[in-house]
Amino acid sequence: MPKLKTHSGAKKRFKMSKNGKAIRAHANKSHILTKKTTKRKRGLRKTGVADVTNQNQIKRLIPYK
Repeated sequence: MPKLKTHSGAKKRFKMSKNGKAIRAHANKSHILTKKTTKRKRGLRKTGVADVTNQNQIKRLIPYK
């Protein structure tokens, strides 16, 4: 079977955890930060796990990660 191409956008946005779950960054952290509370911005810094419904799709996009 030939090698699979990794999706360039997905490899920049996702990392895989040791258990095989996709780790993602939070949205809403790039601009218009003055109206957001410090607590909210601090929470957005942390990573999250991609939703269960998207896990298989992300694994297909980044097969070698």
